[in-house]
Amino acid sequence: MKIIKGIGLFLIYPLFLLGIGFYTGVKASHYFYTEQEAEETEYGAPENVMEQQLSDPIPVTDDFQDYDVVSEEIDLQEVAVTSGTLCVDTKYVLEEADILNHTVTETSRRIPDKYIGMDREQFLQAMETYENAPPLSELERGFVDLEVISFSRERVVVRKNYKFVQPSSSFYLAVYDNEVVVYLEDKETIYIETHIQLDSLPEELQQQIIEMMWIEDEEKLYSFLENYSS
Repeated sequence: MKIIKGIGLFLIYPLFLLGIGFYTGVKASHYFYTEQEAEETEYGAPENVMEQQLSDPIPVTDDFQDYDVVSEEIDLQEVAVTSGTLCVDTKYVLEEADILNHTVTETSRRIPDKYIGMDREQFLQAMETYENAPPLSELERGFVDLEVISFSRERVVVRKNYKFVQPSSSFYLAVYDNEVVVYLEDKETIYIETHIQLDSLPEELQQQIIEMMWIEDEEKLYSFLENYSS
């Protein structure tokens, strides 16, 4: 009996220790599992959240749409400006109208270099400047005014109106930019640019020319020119 009791105690004691170890392990596992759930509840699961964010499409806002519209408008404006600018290939048509005889002579030529690169507004401004201060050679021809008939990148049409110089029996001497010039009877059309400086003439003659000196015929006109031309 003593032997049986010894064996029983020997078996019961290890089983008791094994039970205590199993109970301790269950408690520890439950503690750590509960702690992990609490952390995930408070902070979330970083890896899963990141995957969800990457999988969601990026929304297109109105700002991006507006940017596309503005870019398209800028491109259209650039095209419009380019298409309305004169270039080396632009055809320049000049119409010379005789107001008195009601005739028009048309010539086509290469666009003058000074107009290349101009848009409509710049070209109209250049034509206005030309009309307000035409070259003396134009005045000698009887230039009156001009107008722009049409304007495009491919073709520009300009009409110059003239009262072409007509035969004259008498003339007038006047001053233009301190030089003596010869006008026809209408006192508007320049007939000859003499290149005679006004201040090189006698003072009495200067005053007469300032007041527009009348020359009765062509013979006396050329006599004056021979006497005072250098």
